[in-house]
Amino acid sequence: MTAGDRYLQEYLQWLTIEKGRSRATIEAYRRDITRLREWMVAQKLTLTAIREEDLERYANSLRRARRAETSIARSVAAIRGWFGFLLIEGHLELDPSARLRSGRRGRSLPKPLGEEELAALLDSISGDSPSDRRDRALLELLYGTGARVSEVVGIGLGDLDFDEELILLTGKGAKQRLVPMGSTLNTVLRAYLGPGGRSSYPQARGDTRLFLNTRGGSLSRQGIDLIIDKRALLAGIDRSRISAHVFRHSCATHMLAHGADVRVVQELLGHVSISTTQIYTAVAVTSLKREYQNAHPRAND
Repeated sequence: MTAGDRYLQEYLQWLTIEKGRSRATIEAYRRDITRLREWMVAQKLTLTAIREEDLERYANSLRRARRAETSIARSVAAIRGWFGFLLIEGHLELDPSARLRSGRRGRSLPKPLGEEELAALLDSISGDSPSDRRDRALLELLYGTGARVSEVVGIGLGDLDFDEELILLTGKGAKQRLVPMGSTLNTVLRAYLGPGGRSSYPQARGDTRLFLNTRGGSLSRQGIDLIIDKRALLAGIDRSRISAHVFRHSCATHMLAHGADVRVVQELLGHVSISTTQIYTAVAVTSLKREYQNAHPRAND
């Protein structure tokens, strides 16, 4: 195994263990970096000799090959991530990819679930076992607060304020914000935390995180993905259309569709820039137009 092979394996392991990237992402990054390395061999470039202008030439070769902008953007992200990792690990003295850009990337609108479909999914979790209570509370929290999955994983028991009906979330850059706990979420959280719920898991008292797995340890991102996948299957929802992030999309889109101020949604989701939140406004308008065309008698004359 060459040094380059070893460095690539180390990077992919780091992405898997430390960053929790999905298997599909890992394989895509492997292909992207392997393609770059093959190009470097053809150009007789080594890791220590490659420069910014070389990587720009490589990115331009992808554009000339008419690769999709999303594919190019992912390749650039993989390359920048790899070189950044090599710099941190001391394998390189300079990062030649620091200013590498993918070019303009088309904006892709999130695809939320419809309100009725989401309500049907939540209402389908009707059992009273510890896992039923947990799953119901988990999905209600994802939809009710629009929290990122990483934020949900980090919620501790001390972050819940039932008197004020607030939840403390810790987001990107360790920034904290308070989000409201709606009445439905309040009810299902109390049921999960009451007798026959969370306390039924092994060694539940030894972990202060809100959501636990069946072994009594903290629920991971991957564990949340599996729960969503299982509940979607049982509810008859196409699993390719749903993820933890879809709950976040749906929360924002449905609130805007019902007249919420965009700045309120920005605060709820923890967006630094309001332009990020405004993407959901476009989704809400798209949904409105579709419903209008379906319902208004003169919409399609």
